[in-house]
Amino acid sequence: MAYWLFKTEADAWSWDQQKKKGAAGEEWTGVRNFQARGNMRKMKKGDRGFFYHTGDEKQVVGIVEVIKEAHPESKAPEWECVDLKAVADVPKPVTLAAVKAETKLKDMALVKNARLSVQPVTDSEWALVCKMGGVDPAKLK
Repeated sequence: MAYWLFKTEADAWSWDQQKKKGAAGEEWTGVRNFQARGNMRKMKKGDRGFFYHTGDEKQVVGIVEVIKEAHPESKAPEWECVDLKAVADVPKPVTLAAVKAETKLKDMALVKNARLSVQPVTDSEWALVCKMGGVDPAKLK
């Protein structure tokens, strides 16, 4: 399993909206950066990711799962997306400031390439951010 981070403005697509989609999930649309698109092309069904609110919040607020691999967007077929479903809340949202303050996360894409909307997350980064957020990865459904 690989891990990812998906960034969104809360007023454009929020964690609450993602959760309301339930098991059917939703297309992760609007990605127009070629590096981010390349990351989505690498994703496999079952991969997990952090749901990250940008803007004023700048924090990891949820855990999502890839339920459909890269395919053309339904409303803009010249672009690609993956489908995601909500898996779990992050009980203690992990802020960008907290990530930057943790020396073990100094090489995380969120720190080094903060503008990238879809980012890879290493196994060790996943485990540490989950711990910081009060999430036990072993208990995720």
